Formats: sequence, structure tokens, C-alpha cells
Amino acid sequence: MLKNHVKIAWRSLLKNKGYTSLNIFGLAIGITCASLILLWVDDEMSFDSHFPKQDLVYYVPTNQLYEGEWSTFYSTPMLLAQDLKDEIPEITRAVATSPENLLFTEGEKGINRRGRYANSDFFEIFSLQFLEGDKNTAFNTPDAIVLTQKTASDLFGANVPVLNKVLRVNNKENYIITGVVKDLPKNVSFGFEWLAPFERYSAGVEWMQNYGSNFTDTFVELAPEADFLAVNEKVKKMLPAITENQGTYAFLHSMKDWHLRSHFEGGKIVGGQIEHVQMFTIIALIILLIACINFMNLSTARSEKRSKEVGVRKVLGSDKKRLISQFMLEAMITASIAAVFSVILLFLLLPQFNLMVAKQLSFNLFDTAHILSLLGITVICGLLAGWYPAFYLSSFRPVEVIKGVKAKDSSAAVIRKGLVVAQFAASIIFIISTIIVYQQIQHVKSRDLGYEKENLVKLPVNGDMIKNFNPIRKDMVATGVIENVALNNANILSAGNNGSGFQWPGGTDTEDVLISFRHITSNFFETAGMQIVEGRGFSEDVSKDSTNILISQSLARLMGTGSPLGKIITRGEPHTVIGVVKDYQYGDMYNASDPVMYFNNPDWARFMYIKTKSDATMASSLAVMESVLKKHNPAFPFEYEFVDKAFDSKFRSEKLLSNLSRIFALLAIIISCLGLFGLSAYTAEQRRKEIGVRKVLGSSVASIVKLLSKDFIQLVIFALLIAGPLAWWIMHRWLQSFAYHIEINWQVFAVAGVVAICIALLTISFQSIKSAMANPVNSLRAE
Repeated sequence: MLKNHVKIAWRSLLKNKGYTSLNIFGLAIGITCASLILLWVDDEMSFDSHFPKQDLVYYVPTNQLYEGEWSTFYSTPMLLAQDLKDEIPEITRAVATSPENLLFTEGEKGINRRGRYANSDFFEIFSLQFLEGDKNTAFNTPDAIVLTQKTASDLFGANVPVLNKVLRVNNKENYIITGVVKDLPKNVSFGFEWLAPFERYSAGVEWMQNYGSNFTDTFVELAPEADFLAVNEKVKKMLPAITENQGTYAFLHSMKDWHLRSHFEGGKIVGGQIEHVQMFTIIALIILLIACINFMNLSTARSEKRSKEVGVRKVLGSDKKRLISQFMLEAMITASIAAVFSVILLFLLLPQFNLMVAKQLSFNLFDTAHILSLLGITVICGLLAGWYPAFYLSSFRPVEVIKGVKAKDSSAAVIRKGLVVAQFAASIIFIISTIIVYQQIQHVKSRDLGYEKENLVKLPVNGDMIKNFNPIRKDMVATGVIENVALNNANILSAGNNGSGFQWPGGTDTEDVLISFRHITSNFFETAGMQIVEGRGFSEDVSKDSTNILISQSLARLMGTGSPLGKIITRGEPHTVIGVVKDYQYGDMYNASDPVMYFNNPDWARFMYIKTKSDATMASSLAVMESVLKKHNPAFPFEYEFVDKAFDSKFRSEKLLSNLSRIFALLAIIISCLGLFGLSAYTAEQRRKEIGVRKVLGSSVASIVKLLSKDFIQLVIFALLIAGPLAWWIMHRWLQSFAYHIEINWQVFAVAGVVAICIALLTISFQSIKSAMANPVNSLRAE
């Protein structure tokens, strides 16, 4: 029987090549789209799953109370790791780490690599696989260093033994390579390219040896039998007990949540990347559902042609169960063919999708999980798409069909129209969402940042760049293509260092205010295009302003009414305010600017900022920078970053959402149009004789097209009425997660409605005009 069903199904599909092709095309698009999204979701969900101890390893952030609100920080004092290990028995291992960039030199080759200073517990916590050396002895000496496989290959060549080789670091000290570990995959939260003993990093540095300095990443491993809640309570009590400060406490953050649930508000997890994972999973299901709805409509559009087949088969003895299995098998075959085409589309589209999502996703036909997922999607599509046509077609009464009596179709018509409304409602929601996400990104990008990001280049400070700053600046400016050069201890786009405990005259509870620090050269404001709105800037002679500071407008407002110039701000040493700088946006691009203090102290600088002239080409400017730095800092490679591009990368998640929404909207519209085409074909088929009569009685082609199109446009308008409030609710909730956001404008809904109606008209017009221009003799011949 199965063999017979397959033969009949295959003949039916071949007999109706046009409808079969549309069904396969629609399902293939849906399956491909869902598969791409699920590949991305799988990669997101698998973050840090490489580590065998995922259930036992925790990061240790801190919650700190400022101005009555808890804020979460990803840093702890260096001393906390060892104290946690010593005081809490359930913590079997603990490590404080500090990420740093180092220059490695081998012969004429020099490369910068980012890694971590840590202790030997790090090897065990993250179960690192040593390819050379021994994890038990790798950190026996303070001058040891462990490289990743890729870093070792980049320095010495592939498959070259490097154990015990001497490596020149930062062109001033030597390290001995005591191990090589296997490279970590891309989807880990805390990666590294080298590891070195923390004791070498902290030796002789006094500020690291106290609990007031938060600068390390702390990781702990719990015993398998440990009670997480009990251990977490002990961890929370550690810092208040040691520092006698109830406004700061540490807590445990599970490795499983590092990537997916990393956003905190009020000291508690409120979400993170898991929100995008959930959103895109729902979108994948919606796209699949739209494709299945399309299949249903196209199948029922052929119902009259297949009704006689059903009638004859019932007369010959087929029962409803056999007919349902027949039609379900046809749906499964169609879904299977669509799945094969989707695999081809996957391989063709995956490279472009990877560029969009900035990942290296791959689809492996020989991977069991990938095959099972594809099979699962195919079966779901077959079942979803086939159940309604199967039950509907198998319900025809043979006597009525053979006599030519049409069964009442009111309930089926309502279902078909409802499905089209659902398709277009989803499409319109995607259109509205795409527009609003784009508007939000442009709104934030176009706000007054307080600095000029264009033609601004950032370089990492290393080697002799601070010592030789003045000649570097002089030589660059003398070329005529560089406008200015300055130093800063913080990335202009990031929060940087901060602290509290400041006091000033007339202030109350001022010690509770968190203030960011900027250690700069005197010309930083001119270089970055920042504006001094009151007072003056720093003198080029650092000694003249060693106890003076500039403050941002937000800090000036906290100091009360009147001019802040001349006021003294104290935390240990007193500092006199000599100027006020216009607020600039850093850190969270959606929030208000936080208070900043500027110090005339370039010795702490970590970045050099270079402003190029607007009429100079970037190629010539970069060539000048490289030649000058080769002259004054020859040991280090020339590395740079454009501030405007770094600024754009701040919106990576929003841009991903915008791009995917645009694609989903387009695909949803395409698939929905196929469904609308099916319904219009069905309606034209049902009203064939009516159209013939109307033409004989003198109706014009235009009036018939209008007659056939009116009902469909009503469906699209109804879909718009449903989609509008839903889209507003969805996007309103999304916008509320940003402190700085647009207001949703009614014009967005108008544009989406016009676009949807125009697309629907274009889709319907083909079938309507074809039916209106048909010869009425052919449709009335049987009368």
C-alpha cells in the first residue's frame, strides 16, 4: 500500500508542476531561513560548552551601591581569589586573572597578542589541554609563559617544538616558554592567546595589594557536591566582612550564564543575549509557519480539481483514513524535496550569512545533530503543511462530487482567509519592526556625542610612546596631514577607570557618587573635538596643573548651583577645578553621560589619539603615523583603529537585529505572496462561471479585476489592523530597554500598510487580469 501511495503522490506532484514548484519554493525558503537561524542559535547556546566543568565554574563579579542603586562590575580585588579559596571549603580552586596585551618578538617578527596573567589553578578550572609541557610545572618559575597553539605557530611556524625557548616580551624582558595549549574555539566568553604567572605582573606594585583596587577577573571552581546557594551566600559575606563596607559584595555567576545572561540591573540578572536567542527562535518558527500556511492555501486552491479524484477513490473503496495518509504523504514528499533544495541554498547563502552575523558557522551533512535538526524541521513542515489539506480534501462526499454538486465551503473559506491574514500580519509586523529598529539606530548615532569621531584614529600605547610623545607629536604635525596628537588612559568610547569617595564644599552624600577618571595630555580636548564650556584647559607644562582638574558638565551639576571653578574636590589629595568640559557619550550609548574628572597626567596613558586633517587621505595619514612611530618606537608593530568604526561596532546587536528583520520581512512577504497567489487562484477557479456570465452581460476587464481584488485587499487591511497594535506593543517593549530612544510614529504604520497593499495588488493583479481576460465561452460551455 505504501508503494502505491508513493506512486500516486509522485504522479500528482508531476501532473501539477506549477503548484508543486510554488509549494517546494515556499517551503525551501522557510526551511533555509529557519536552518540559518537555528545554526546561529546553536552557536549562541553552545558558548563555553567546550569546557567540561561548565556546571562547576563561576565568575565572581561585584555589586556596588552608588547613590542608592546597585550596579554590577566585572572586576574584583586581586586578593579576593585566594581568600575565597582559603575561607570557603566548597571552593576547590580560585584564580585572579588580568587581561593584557604583550608584544612577542622572535627574530625580525613581532606580534601583539592578548592574554592573561593567572595562577596554575587556571589550567585546571578550564581543563586546558597541553600539547607541550606539563600543567603541573608550567608556572614553577615567574618568568614562565604558556602559549596557545596558534600563537606558537605564528611566532615559530607550524609544528615546530617551542618548549623552553626564550621569548622576548615588550622588547625589554625575556620569558621562557613552558607550555603550549590547544586553541580554544571561537565561542568562549573569556579567551586568551597566552598565560603567564600573576606574581610577575603584580610583584612590587603596591596598589594591587589592597582591597580598594578592583581590576582582576576572578574565577572559582566548586566541589561537585557543593550547594550553590549556600556557597553563594558565603561569597556575598566575604567583602563586607573584610572591608567593613556593606555597599559592596561579590557573588557567583555561572559559566552557563556568562554569554547568554550577562546584563544586570539593580544587581540582578535581567537578560542578555538570551533575549536575541529567544526572539530569533520565535522568528524562525514564524517563518516556517508562514511557509506552511502558503502550502495549505496552494493545496486547497486545487481542491475542485482534486475533488473528483477523491470521489472516485471513495466509490472504489478508499476510506477517509487512507485518503488522509495519501495526502499527508504528498505533503511529506514535497517537504522532503524542499529540504533537499534548502540544503543547496544553505551552502550557497551561509558565507553571506556568516558575514552578516560575524561568525564562522558551518553546516555539516555528516553531523548527526545537524541531520536530525533538518529532518525534524522537514517532518514538522510536512505535518503542519499537510494536515489541513489532507482532512479537508478527504472530507468530500463522493455522491455530491460525482454529480457536480459543490459542498458548502464557508468554514474552509474562513480558514483560508484567516491563514492569509495571519501571513500578512506577520509580514507587516516584520516591516514595521525593520523600520523602527533602523530609526532607533540612526537616532542614537546622530545624537550629539560631545566629540568628533570622524578622522580620529586610536593607537595602543606601548614601548617608548609616552616618553617620546612630544617628538612624536611634533614630527606628525609637521607633515601637514596630521592635525593633532594626544594621550589618554581610557578608550574614548568606554567607561575606563572610576572611583568614589570624593568630597567637595556644599555637597551632601558626595562619597556615594561614582566618577570616571581620565588622565590626559593638555591637547586631548582639541584632538578629540571636545569643548571646554567654562574656564580653561591644562597647561602643556604638566607641573603647573598637577593639582588642578577639569570636570564634565554632569559632575558640575552635582556640585550645586553657581560656577564650580575654584572649588576643591578631595579624595586624599585636594584638586582645584579650573575648567568644565561639555559632556560626552561613552560606555552605554543609550544612557546619559556619567560624571568625569580629567587629570593632567599622561604617565598613565594607554591610548594615543591622532586627528587627521579632513583634506588628507587616510592612506597618506596612516603612512605618516607608521613612519613616525617606526622612528621613535621601532620595536613595536604599527596597530590602529578608526574611532568611527569602533563607534559603529557598539551597535552590533542592533544592526544584526535590523539586518535580519529586513531579510525576514522580505522572505515573509515573498512566501505570503505565494499564499495570496494560491487563494486568488482558488477564488478565480470558484468564480469562473460567474466571471463568464458577467463578461457576457457587458462587464469590463477593469470591473472584474476590481471585483476579484476587493476581497483580498480587505484581508490585507484586516491584517494591518491586527499587526499594527501587535507591532507597536513588541517594539514599544524593545525600545523601553534603552534610556535614549525614539518615539514610535504613526507614519511607520502608514508606510507598512501602503507597502503591504501595493505588494498584495501586484500579486493579485496577475491572477485577476488573467481570469478577467479569459474567454467566457470556455467557462460557460458546460451550461
